[in-house]
Amino acid sequence: MNIFLSLFIIFTGGILGGILFEKIKLPKLIWYIILGILIGPSVLNIVDDTLISISSYLRQIALVIILTRSGLSLDINNLKKIGRPAILMCFLPATFEIIGVTVFAPLLLNISYIEALLLGSVLAAVSPAIVVPRMIKLMNEGYGKEHNVPEVIMAGASCDDIFVIVLFYSFKNLVATNTFDAWQITQIPLSIISGALLGIIIGLLTKLIIQYLKTNKIINVIIMLGLSFGMIALENVLKPYFSISSLLAIIVMALVINIFKKEEAKEIQASYNSLWQGFEILLFALVGIATDIHYAFSSDGAIIVGLIFIALIFRSIGVIICVIATKFNTKEKIFIVISYLPKATVQASIGAIALTEGLACGTLVLTAAVVSILITAPLGAILMDSLYKKLLFKEEIVDVE
Repeated sequence: MNIFLSLFIIFTGGILGGILFEKIKLPKLIWYIILGILIGPSVLNIVDDTLISISSYLRQIALVIILTRSGLSLDINNLKKIGRPAILMCFLPATFEIIGVTVFAPLLLNISYIEALLLGSVLAAVSPAIVVPRMIKLMNEGYGKEHNVPEVIMAGASCDDIFVIVLFYSFKNLVATNTFDAWQITQIPLSIISGALLGIIIGLLTKLIIQYLKTNKIINVIIMLGLSFGMIALENVLKPYFSISSLLAIIVMALVINIFKKEEAKEIQASYNSLWQGFEILLFALVGIATDIHYAFSSDGAIIVGLIFIALIFRSIGVIICVIATKFNTKEKIFIVISYLPKATVQASIGAIALTEGLACGTLVLTAAVVSILITAPLGAILMDSLYKKLLFKEEIVDVE
């Protein structure tokens, strides 16, 4: 099949089916995955091979867009204002989920502990695509305003993704080399520090370009995309000699722009949001295409479902610890736990990487990523939509004339 016909089916079918899914109160990204499975090799097999061959590059571009949006939207001052619970929510629930998967996955799925760490890092991220629009709706309606419940969830969800993605790439290198020695361990903090420094340098350079060349928002977006791709290329060149996290550098670059050029950052973020609307359909459809549906329905698939629920229990414990001894009441704490259930965006972005790079656990990791999206995205969305009026206090919004 022609690649353009494949793209026509993905985008047209994605938009039409997505509208239908939203009407029945289900996340549209669930349909994108189902569409990918239907047209992929496991079912109808009508996708052009060229599209499949470049899918890893398309997923990486989608990841760049996701991370840049996170950096541009992250409000450091808001994190400081909310305090301890917001900061803990950035990493503690994900850490607990990774621990849960690392403990139980080797027992249930007969994989190594290093592979379990990789699997845990894929499963551990919460989905801003599901969470953030709902929190904005709550803020507009006045629910949870007294104790800043939506703000805590939004801040934590954005940082949570960043934390998990950095861990994933570190664990991926451990699995690829199949070693867990001191040298490999030192590469993790080295890549984080060097990535952060590179991001600061490139961010300041971008700020100067924006400031002195007076570039418009479209040119600013092109500049940031170009620099992002350049940092990824730099990481690939340096990989044999020096460890650097280009993805962290991309986040930090965006964060620097957000700190020093707030108005321009808002404009750039709006353009990235528009880009994401197209790449969201493509990303989730490509994940569906890569999914081996026969493996998903095997005995391992059933075990994966059980593992996902075990991981959610560990994640929920982590969330509860974050909100202990805080101003939140019991109902608000329950809502925060529910809001941290859905997974989608990060799982779709990194779930297929282990398979693409030929790791032994690749099929397992991708299948777990897809199953986690199909279970938790609608579960979290439905619970949030049906319970927020019962669990959160509504404060009347007064219009000031």
